[in-house]
Amino acid sequence: MPFAHSADPKRGIPPQDYAAHIGGVVKRATRAANEAGSYSFQCGKLLREIVPLAAAYHDLGKLDKANQDVLSGKRKARNLPVQHTDAGTAYLLDQLQVLIGAVLIRSHHIGLPDFIEEQNRGEKNLFRDVSIIERVNQALPEMIKIHNETKDLIKVISMTEGTISCNPSLFFRLALSCLADADHTDTAIHYGDQAAEEPDIPLHPEDRIAALDRYVEALRKDDSRSRLRAKVYAACRDAAVESAIASCDSPVGTGKTTAVMAHLLSEAKRRNLRRIIVVLPFTNIIAQSVEVYRKALVLPGENAEQVVAELHHRADFQDPQSRLLTALWKAPIIVTTAVSFFETLASNKPAALRRLHNLPGSAIFIDESHAALPAKLLPLAWHWIKRFGEEWGCYWILASGSLNRFWKIEEFDEEKPDILEIMPPRLRTRLAEYEKQRIEYKYIELPLGVKELVEWVATRPGPRIVILNTVQSAAVVAREYLQAFERLSIEHLSTALTPTDRDMTLARVKRRLADPKDTEWTLVATSCVEAGVDLSFKTGIREAASLVSLLQTAGRVNRHDHINAETVWTVVLKEEDLIKSNPAMRDSSKVLLELFATGNAISPDLCTDALKREIRMAGDFPDTLMKAEIGLRFPQVEKIFRVIEGDTRTVVVDQRLVEKLENHLPVDWRKIQKGAVQIWAYRLDKLRIPEIRAYPGIFKWVYDYDDFIGYMTGILKMSNDPHNFII
Repeated sequence: MPFAHSADPKRGIPPQDYAAHIGGVVKRATRAANEAGSYSFQCGKLLREIVPLAAAYHDLGKLDKANQDVLSGKRKARNLPVQHTDAGTAYLLDQLQVLIGAVLIRSHHIGLPDFIEEQNRGEKNLFRDVSIIERVNQALPEMIKIHNETKDLIKVISMTEGTISCNPSLFFRLALSCLADADHTDTAIHYGDQAAEEPDIPLHPEDRIAALDRYVEALRKDDSRSRLRAKVYAACRDAAVESAIASCDSPVGTGKTTAVMAHLLSEAKRRNLRRIIVVLPFTNIIAQSVEVYRKALVLPGENAEQVVAELHHRADFQDPQSRLLTALWKAPIIVTTAVSFFETLASNKPAALRRLHNLPGSAIFIDESHAALPAKLLPLAWHWIKRFGEEWGCYWILASGSLNRFWKIEEFDEEKPDILEIMPPRLRTRLAEYEKQRIEYKYIELPLGVKELVEWVATRPGPRIVILNTVQSAAVVAREYLQAFERLSIEHLSTALTPTDRDMTLARVKRRLADPKDTEWTLVATSCVEAGVDLSFKTGIREAASLVSLLQTAGRVNRHDHINAETVWTVVLKEEDLIKSNPAMRDSSKVLLELFATGNAISPDLCTDALKREIRMAGDFPDTLMKAEIGLRFPQVEKIFRVIEGDTRTVVVDQRLVEKLENHLPVDWRKIQKGAVQIWAYRLDKLRIPEIRAYPGIFKWVYDYDDFIGYMTGILKMSNDPHNFII
């Protein structure tokens, strides 16, 4: 009897039969392909044929005698002696002549390849492991014989290579998703790491619309603001759209969170969609949206975590099933970040792609779409949005209070399509007029030093919000403010604080804003408060960045009292001492200052033009990325499509947690997340931050930390040359 996986004696788990594993993977992969394929007229049939075939032969190489010796326990080895994917790849390439399936087998552990590089290797070596070609070719007939004779093995009829009549890059990613998830799931079930049955929670759009209606009605007040929000809600809910993509341009404070959800549920009912995915620009605003959706959409008797799932690195779960439904996009409603969502679409890795086959037949809400991605990544993201809409039954809503109509820019789409706005024109006009009465935009042309900035900010009507471009700048200004005034005059919020301390600071800020007598204070923050956070200050000050960032700052000012316009200022900081500009903001801030200098009245109407200027400043990058995608250069796309520039590491600042980890005591991962900060990996050596013993990839903070400016306290104290420690 051949085996697919070795035993785990410590847990009393026997080896897994080859037939049982192949049968389980074929069954699960087929189901995934059938579900995803049902939403594609162009490529659904091909997906349903290719995936089971690849699943049937994905572990063929494990039948090599040397591998069986290890899997059966006759020989001890950490890894299989013969790379096991090459045999299945060779069989489908040479004997069945199904290249697509061969690529999937080759990729199910190491990821999708670079097709250009593969072609350059020559036909003989195409998608093969050159180090073992001869061995595999010799052993292949015997492996096929064993495979075909294996008792109870689910047989898959061979097929002729089909033509990928849809977007090939997305097809390969979706097909690999079906295979990789089936393989991982079957293995996890065998080892007891996952339950055999997953909860199946339908979307039930009609019931959830009714629940959402009741929720919104219960919040309604008899004032002009509430009446306007009610009109927005009804207009969005009742809007019928025939196209695959629509937009919702609605200013802050107009109830977009619930209005767009009502629309998506209506469209899900009409289009027979299976889930809704809400994509938000920042991790810190997820909790607020999740709280609203769980209150409004969860039906009696349902587990709220399993209905409205929050997917990001800080998410907490009460049970493993909730974690699984979330990570694999299997819950009916998923709330996630732009980083997680778009980097999944860009990935070539099986672990990341496992969830992708659950995207077809979904409604996707890209909230604050202007802030979801850097400008240079938007052309490729738009390409994916169009293809998933046209070819895989997805319905997209692009929503914002300052919507960039990037599809009107030739760099994005030569066709410049007309995307339907679900908000009626008359209501949009009324909302725009309302917005103009709310905010006045001004800027200070001359750069300000830190002391000058602090002194000037203190003269503005309070409470005030100051948003700066780097964690270090925010810390330096907050510290200077503290030295110039009393502690009650200043609050600070940035990722230099742990999630626990950020949550406590945000709660305190909200309490202070609710007190009309508490006005003489300032919040100094980074862009983590720019979108989706329900805060309303008297005055806003924003370090020059993009136009949409400025508009988002305006969304934190005068949200509730529109009788008189309040001011949002743009400032430029002098590069002095600890203050350095953020290179990522260079082009966008240049565009904004040009708009001010030429006398433009700042408004959302300028967003598209500003984005066009930023894209053209990006040079060849968007074109290079698009060529890599079209050329099926999967590793290259995965490498350069980065929503967040740079790679961060988890650094634990809670010394009690550090002690437990170093003493090998059990610590809940959720507690580690809440007691840690994220710091750029390339900075760790410079800061000489050590890894925690026995926990590779997790580091411990060895400098000062406080709940005011976080880890920046230690950095600002320790160095005589702090220029070296800009984070």
